[in-house]
Amino acid sequence: MTNMRDVLIRPLITEKSNTGMQENKYTFIVPLTANKVEIRQAVESIFKVKVMDVNTIRVLGKVKRMGKHSGKRPDIKKAIVKVAPGQRIEFFEGV
Repeated sequence: MTNMRDVLIRPLITEKSNTGMQENKYTFIVPLTANKVEIRQAVESIFKVKVMDVNTIRVLGKVKRMGKHSGKRPDIKKAIVKVAPGQRIEFFEGV
């Protein structure tokens, strides 16, 4: 990955990710090819925080039907990033 902003596609806002924010854990959608080192460097450079831990989850897309036609949702990769105690990512505040 050349640009750090290409590593983080978008934040993932769900009930579970909101609960994780109290433990300084933030969830992002990342490209399938991104690794933990790239994700750590991207979060540290964009949000100016110290990353303690990065966990990744690869979620396979479901097959869905619309009448007789079937399609598939895209595969995604989620990254759960834990930042140092006392630091926050302001992007998520107030969501």
